[in-house]
Amino acid sequence: MKKTLLAVTAASLLLSSVTANAANYKIDKEGQHAFIQFRIQHLGYSWLYGTFKDFDGSFSFDASNPSADKVDVTINTNSVDTNHAERDKHLRSADFLNVGKNPQAMFKSTSVKKEGDELEIVGDLTLNGVTKPVTLEAKLLGEGKDPWGGYRAGFEAEGEIALKDFNITKDLGPASQKVQLMISVEGVRQ
Repeated sequence: MKKTLLAVTAASLLLSSVTANAANYKIDKEGQHAFIQFRIQHLGYSWLYGTFKDFDGSFSFDASNPSADKVDVTINTNSVDTNHAERDKHLRSADFLNVGKNPQAMFKSTSVKKEGDELEIVGDLTLNGVTKPVTLEAKLLGEGKDPWGGYRAGFEAEGEIALKDFNITKDLGPASQKVQLMISVEGVRQ
């Protein structure tokens, strides 16, 4: 009886410590510690870089159970910025993001798997009114207490999308069919 009670107590402590690792985080939009950037080849001669300046989201993170992790992000597509006003205006048009009809893009994870030191995050990306699965390769950069009494976790992720998959059919040449995504987020534990 004593051994059984000890085993149950040990199991309860173990489960509570595993549960304590699971947490929900809000992306630190206020402090601008998050970036959604992209790059695409320009005619095969150079890279054109851009960012979305207005987005919000959250994620859950459990180091001991990555399959329970979730990511949910909403991007205001009108906030696209490539450091060139005329190009940004064109990107907002029906040729590309069609922000009048589709003012937001969304990413919602459907699965998270740990592969070595990285996380494979698969989710549904809705862009330009089309929803398709996208895979992001993510890495935990760090986690811990911040100077303001909170707790933070930061990740970086990379992925790639094909323009035609999201009904963006403007022909930019053979070197400019895919967009590389570069994401860096810091979340504050809720």
